[in-house]
Amino acid sequence: MKDLLRIENLSKSFTIHNIGKHIKASQNINICLKEGEFIGITGRSGSGKSTILKCIYRTYLPEEGSIWYDSKKFGLINISEISERNMIYLRKYEIGYVSQFLNIMPRTTARELVENAVLEMGYDHEYAQKQCEKMLEHFELGSELWDSYPNTFSGGEKLRLNIARAMVKHPRLLLLDEPTASLDNASKMKVKILIEQLKKDGTTMIGIFHDIDFMEGLCDERFNMEVGVLV
Repeated sequence: MKDLLRIENLSKSFTIHNIGKHIKASQNINICLKEGEFIGITGRSGSGKSTILKCIYRTYLPEEGSIWYDSKKFGLINISEISERNMIYLRKYEIGYVSQFLNIMPRTTARELVENAVLEMGYDHEYAQKQCEKMLEHFELGSELWDSYPNTFSGGEKLRLNIARAMVKHPRLLLLDEPTASLDNASKMKVKILIEQLKKDGTTMIGIFHDIDFMEGLCDERFNMEVGVLV
């Protein structure tokens, strides 16, 4: 298997100007991820785990280091240096991100949210509709909710919808930022089943989890984050 993602000497820090504090979020991070692998990262809140994923997704720009990604369209590229246009393309077609929070356009129904994720990949409406319904049923979001606005959903329902929207695209690289944080055990198992299926289909993943038991049997390699340093 060849490398899909290689992070070399990645560092990112933040300055909180109003209190004059400088925080080293992630320091000297090195990770090598082969195609089809799943790497898990654990650690206390505030240890810098999410910063790594946000640098890969380019929500944050690293201060130092490189993030080499073997893109299907662009070949081997450094995510830290590519244009914003190319990064938007990668987010749309190759790299998925699931967080604990659902950020969507207002007046967009749950069905539209998941269908649009498939449509923007270039598939027709009939295929998008089938994939959407299959995914919503898997996460046990009742059909009475499909044409409702997610701002009326419970926290757990919003999180399941967020995961459904990312996973329905079957991205080449999927970043999971504590996706099971507020889910009950039954919902966690639904996520686990889909992660296993995506892995079998060849999706490469990095996941951050507080629930170590959930990670058991999923991860090819596991790291722990301690005050910005990967152990």
